[in-house]
Amino acid sequence: MKWYGKIGFITQEETSPGIWEDVSTEKNYYGDIHKLSQKWQNGVDLNEDINISNELDIVADPYILENLINIRYVVYMNVKWKVTNLTIDHPRLTLLLGGVYNGQDTT
Repeated sequence: MKWYGKIGFITQEETSPGIWEDVSTEKNYYGDIHKLSQKWQNGVDLNEDINISNELDIVADPYILENLINIRYVVYMNVKWKVTNLTIDHPRLTLLLGGVYNGQDTT
């Protein structure tokens, strides 16, 4: 299945001497979804958490190769999902998605 969407990168920038803040950047990419699966997980919350184990395969560009360590989430079906694993098979990258991303946001 084809995919087009945003990948979120989080970097840290020094805003004043000794003060670092997270900065979020989103870039658009094309890719293929190779594996679709989901599971509900009992947690401490009233409602069950959902985790997906989707594999997203994209063609790497210079930006993503320079910022591999900063990849945090992928927007899929209008939800930000955590990137839990990354496999490099140059020139392609495979991203394994996990639970809902609740960290730094661009908005």
